[in-house]
Amino acid sequence: MSLMLNLLEQESNRLFDGDDTDFELLHDVMHYMTVYPDAVHHPKEDRLYAELKTARPDLSSGFDRITVDHRNIEELGLKLRNELAAVTSGSIVRKKAVVADTLRYVNTLRGHMQWEELDLFRRIEEMVAEGHDILETATFLQTSDPVFGSEVETNFSRLFDSLQERIAEET
Repeated sequence: MSLMLNLLEQESNRLFDGDDTDFELLHDVMHYMTVYPDAVHHPKEDRLYAELKTARPDLSSGFDRITVDHRNIEELGLKLRNELAAVTSGSIVRKKAVVADTLRYVNTLRGHMQWEELDLFRRIEEMVAEGHDILETATFLQTSDPVFGSEVETNFSRLFDSLQERIAEET
């Protein structure tokens, strides 16, 4: 997700600076973000955290924030995706609105990810270390990541190629 957020931020900066902006690429990123992380990854996390909260309520303070964050991220993502779809279809959308909504989305998701890394994952590791390592995951939707999975789905090949190019440029 960090790669996607970096790409969104880079293109948003280009738009803000008045440079050529690849709106189709921005839309591809948001299409991915709304069909995989929002629709598959976050619901899995919500179920996992609910199960962990039941197993260890003493280590679960703040877990209610997770579903609120996920809902907010999903709403911001859909709004941005719709704006970018409007731009790519030829509609007039204010540049400032796209830049602001992109940065709001990026910063919100980065803040959520940082909280997970610094706090949430530490508590989960503690739960597992203390013997709470049996979680019911059999009923989780088993969906491969359409960009980072074993095979890139056809409608995400342009996005994958763009990511590969960006990574090559940075190295």
